[in-house]
Amino acid sequence: MNAVDERERRWRLVLGREARCASGLGATDQAMDAALEALYNRGDAASAGGGERSAGLGGSAPRVARWLGDIREYFPSTVVQVMQKDAMERLGLHQLLLEPEMMEAVEPDVHLVGTLLSLNRVMPDEARESARALVRKVVEDLERRVAQKTRSLVQGAIDRSARTHRPRRVSDIDWNATIRRNLAHYLPEYRTIVPQNLVGYGRRSQGVQKDVVLAIDQSGSMASSVVYASVFGAVLASMKTLRTSLVVFDTSVVDLTEQLTDPVEVLFGTQLGGGTHINKAIAYCQGLIGRPNDSIFVLISDLYEGGVRAEMLRRIASMQAAGVQVVVLLALSDEGAPFYDRENAAALAEMGVPAFACTPDVFPELMAAAIQGQPLTAWVDRQKEA
Repeated sequence: MNAVDERERRWRLVLGREARCASGLGATDQAMDAALEALYNRGDAASAGGGERSAGLGGSAPRVARWLGDIREYFPSTVVQVMQKDAMERLGLHQLLLEPEMMEAVEPDVHLVGTLLSLNRVMPDEARESARALVRKVVEDLERRVAQKTRSLVQGAIDRSARTHRPRRVSDIDWNATIRRNLAHYLPEYRTIVPQNLVGYGRRSQGVQKDVVLAIDQSGSMASSVVYASVFGAVLASMKTLRTSLVVFDTSVVDLTEQLTDPVEVLFGTQLGGGTHINKAIAYCQGLIGRPNDSIFVLISDLYEGGVRAEMLRRIASMQAAGVQVVVLLALSDEGAPFYDRENAAALAEMGVPAFACTPDVFPELMAAAIQGQPLTAWVDRQKEA
């Protein structure tokens, strides 16, 4: 097929049956076109602007299962995930997902896990095990993706955050910190510094070095963030040098720390949707922090507060003043720019607590920076420049 024919073929698949393709469509292309047509319904009524779009898959679970199988056969997994998400939004397939045979037909991904978790409370028993197996597959894939990098960067940050004034080896000396400590001993005639006080990295300790408290907003818009945060929480909890707590909240607060050995259990302990009471969640988390100077508090929320806004901001300021490293993430996902309360984000920024979105790939680096006590405003600026 020459380049012109290939362009015509692609445009025909994009625009639908109203478009023309001189060379026609082969059998595979016709099957792809039928799958696209069923979802996006680019038929006569839609193209003529006459009335609303109608569902192309109907209400038959077997028919939907066949369609899900077709798109997995003809499209790459990244495209399948987009089409599944569009099918949820355009055709209302949420209830059909409660049927076990549907679980076997879909392509597992983070968005689908979020949808299943939102249906958790209405899911029949016969569908629950299939859903749990699907969620576990996604979770295990995510753990393989993030675990090694997270443990490596976080443990390295913990080792470097320990300081000693009697380093045993030259390689243990933190030269930047040593130079800053000895600037008063600069000798202009020799254009050098005479270090009278060395600053070095401390030796690795096997005990708990830092406390991490994760507070995750369960509101419906935070579904992907809940999935990623639960996986990261489990990875952090597996490190002996950290004491990790995980709390989820809407208008109530639930401590899921005891389930952190299995992120799937954490996810099925969440309840997506509902209101938001951030102040109540922060109040609970304050009670978990016994060593402020060695604690990192990570709030993952869109900051739409249904409780007392002024009290929420006061609590964060109090934690920061006590020595807690406070991190506020508007989202922990790959979904791009999130929706969030800009007024609350601006108020936090004025307090020196930047509120920003973070991708899962960058989160380990963020935690390493927080553990080392780096100014997060500068860290965020560097990420924007990168």
